[in-house]
Amino acid sequence: MKIDVQLTDKNKAYIIKNLYPLFLYDLSGHYGSIPNVHGIYEDSDDYRTLNDQYEVQNIWWEKPNILFPYLILVDGIPAGFVLIATPPHCNKGIDYFVNEFFLIQSLRGQGIAERAANIVFDQFNGNWELFTNPLEKNIVGQKFWRKTISNYTNGVYIEEKGGTFDGYKLIFRFNNSGKHSHSKALG
Repeated sequence: MKIDVQLTDKNKAYIIKNLYPLFLYDLSGHYGSIPNVHGIYEDSDDYRTLNDQYEVQNIWWEKPNILFPYLILVDGIPAGFVLIATPPHCNKGIDYFVNEFFLIQSLRGQGIAERAANIVFDQFNGNWELFTNPLEKNIVGQKFWRKTISNYTNGVYIEEKGGTFDGYKLIFRFNNSGKHSHSKALG
């Protein structure tokens, strides 16, 4: 199984946008959310179509070197994405923020997500942060991040629960400045 992680440009943006509703559907199971009156997983009824939702996501391709939209490919097939933000789109003192991370369900539990996360982490050295849902419904996600970050950092990371700009979350922070890159080249 070949795992590639590619930084996308506007020409490939549609692939991540196509996967995004699947990501939001996954999150609905963790948060108990339901679609808006138009059948779109968004907080606002202003989103009437998936195209409306796509337009909001364009920011990821409008700020190169600040926002990094990565596509996860497994054997050449789109399987997920990782959206990385840098200042000013993350907390003070944080260099890199995992804004969104998604792998399709049929490929989970095979080490693909951890490998993809490691590839992305290796692209940038500095202070990293990510949040996940702290509720029992997301125990799988919590265990995934705990294991992935612990393996990546040899157990040197901070984990705490607290308030964030996105509500109460389980927060992970680590610094990989002293880490040698596993894989600088992206497919």
